[in-house]
Amino acid sequence: MQQSTCTMPERPTVDRLLDAPLPQLLAETGVEIVDSSIPDREFFGAAIQRKNGDFILAMPTGRSELEHDTMARYLLAQVFDVDLPRLPAPFVTTGF
Repeated sequence: MQQSTCTMPERPTVDRLLDAPLPQLLAETGVEIVDSSIPDREFFGAAIQRKNGDFILAMPTGRSELEHDTMARYLLAQVFDVDLPRLPAPFVTTGF
């Protein structure tokens, strides 16, 4: 059995998390976005850690670019423990 060689990328700063172009931020953190098949309108995305330690963001399709970008950045903040204010209701994060 091969052991994982995944190492956690350096935690982005708040400024970097909020200001960097999302594709660049994803490349720097090694996180990939995948389409989620969850049709629930109340589902805004999930950060999932694979067995090898890598993270993916499962994001719903058909959402606005602003919503997609905002939720991806917020989930990245949760993954890398970047101190951001909690999102207002009805948004809820669990499992972090």
